[in-house]
Amino acid sequence: MRNKAGILALSSVLALSLVVSACSSNNTNESSSSNKSNSQSGTSNTGTTPANESTNPEDLYLGKYEPAIDVSTVRILSSTVKFPEDQTIDKNLYYDEYTKKLGINLKNEWTVTGDEPGGQGEQKMNVSIASGDLPDIVPLNASQLRSLADAGKLADLTEIYEKYASPLTKQVLTSSGTTALDSAKFDGKLLAIPATTSSVDLAPLVWIRTDWLKKLNLQPAKTMDDVFNIMDAFVNQDPDGNGKKDTYGMAMNKDLYGFFGGLEGFFDSYHAYARQDGKGNWVKDADGNLVFGSIQPEVKNALGKLQELYKKGYIDPEFGVKSWDKEKELVVAGKIGLHFSTMSTPLIIQDIKKNDPNADWQAFPLVSVDDQPAKPQVPAISLKTPQYFAVTKDFKNPEALIKMINLFMEITYGTSYTKEENKQLNGYKDYESWMWGIYSAEPEKNLNTHRLIKEIVNGSKKESDLMTEQTFAYERSRDYLAGKREVLDWAFYRIFGPEESAFSVVDGYVNNNLLMRNGFDQIMTDTMVKRDSTLLKLELETFTKIILGDSLDSFDTFVKNWKKLGGDEMTKEVNELVKSK
Repeated sequence: MRNKAGILALSSVLALSLVVSACSSNNTNESSSSNKSNSQSGTSNTGTTPANESTNPEDLYLGKYEPAIDVSTVRILSSTVKFPEDQTIDKNLYYDEYTKKLGINLKNEWTVTGDEPGGQGEQKMNVSIASGDLPDIVPLNASQLRSLADAGKLADLTEIYEKYASPLTKQVLTSSGTTALDSAKFDGKLLAIPATTSSVDLAPLVWIRTDWLKKLNLQPAKTMDDVFNIMDAFVNQDPDGNGKKDTYGMAMNKDLYGFFGGLEGFFDSYHAYARQDGKGNWVKDADGNLVFGSIQPEVKNALGKLQELYKKGYIDPEFGVKSWDKEKELVVAGKIGLHFSTMSTPLIIQDIKKNDPNADWQAFPLVSVDDQPAKPQVPAISLKTPQYFAVTKDFKNPEALIKMINLFMEITYGTSYTKEENKQLNGYKDYESWMWGIYSAEPEKNLNTHRLIKEIVNGSKKESDLMTEQTFAYERSRDYLAGKREVLDWAFYRIFGPEESAFSVVDGYVNNNLLMRNGFDQIMTDTMVKRDSTLLKLELETFTKIILGDSLDSFDTFVKNWKKLGGDEMTKEVNELVKSK
């Protein structure tokens, strides 16, 4: 389950997609005029091929370079990436596997932690792009991809992908459709490989401490008034039993949006479809045109309620200076009992079970502020952070990127690795070792894993139906049902279990057609590239000040400024692109 934020996204765990970071889902279709670069988009790059290449397709997909080749890259990591003492980002199981199986010695020119939008990784990559000091393989966000495409700095991977991508790789990358792959095409040329994940993994949920509910004789929320009553009880009825008024009703963080403690779910409950993970959300108006979610009147209503909750002391008073991981510390310390987040929460907060074994959190569906159902917003397509992997034009072996992706797919979805080998590469010593590799992807996998676990538990499927990498989630869930209470048993059950889990809620969203998908599924327009970071900053500053007590009328001023500073032009471009498809 991977998905992050800025998100971060956490997306998979042990290759099952734990989304921490959050990814920037700025996407496109190859037929769009915005995808046409103004200069040379890149050239086909035949380079050299593995010494043992033959007419056997398997040699193309996973053939080993002999002698081995050196391939340079840079790494932009989520803050959740951890290593045991015997592993580092420069020397680890995945890098060793690249050398052993493919004859590729992957070398990091630099490494930085901070994959959220505007974070250290994005900033450092921008410096590298400006200086022209680029490695062979470059991790990019959507605007960086477009910039290098326009400058003609990237290799054309069109024929290379068709020749070297294994059938398994092609199957996985298009399992949710071709939109993600199309978003990396410029003038019909494939210039990067998207890091795809499942959009449903980012569906907002209400996470509540159920041990506190039971202690205070409360029921799960069915309306937003119920949510507010639960917050009030968590603040005023001493749920931790220490005799002090030192607990809060809801977690929030300074970025306002993101996979952990973001406001997406709160806004959705007000039918207000603002940004998701910091990226723009577009919805249809009464005339069928796309409008920007964050400037709609429903958002103003939701901000007014957040201001009220803050004044009542339901929200951490220091949320405005805390990143998601700092706010998480309050949750782990047992000081917050409710937040809006995605499916990965139990793995993010698992340390709470070490502090208090009786602590329990459970996901619940969003509830509505009125008699209309709440519709959780999700991206039209979902990409990780970084979202794209490209090859610089002068690299002699551009197919090396495809081979490393093929290897990931074989480890994760294939049949040639044993269960123990798979566990080593995806969950080494209970570390999320899949994060150490250069690339990962898992569209639509997590929900299917939940459904399969449910079918095995009810007897309609057998354990033999599990793919190797699904086994860990199943075994942990099975052990939890059998009464074992290891921390990871609890975490995986609360994510994948047949009942009372995150994906049992997500499955309900899907089955009842409740998901609200972003209306814009293409790459960033010209104005988005130039102005959206400024507009996001304006939005965060305005919304934060309103929550802290500024006049609610400042929202109207924000809308006017948003339009003047590029919002109107961005809206025009978005609608022209959608209508041209």
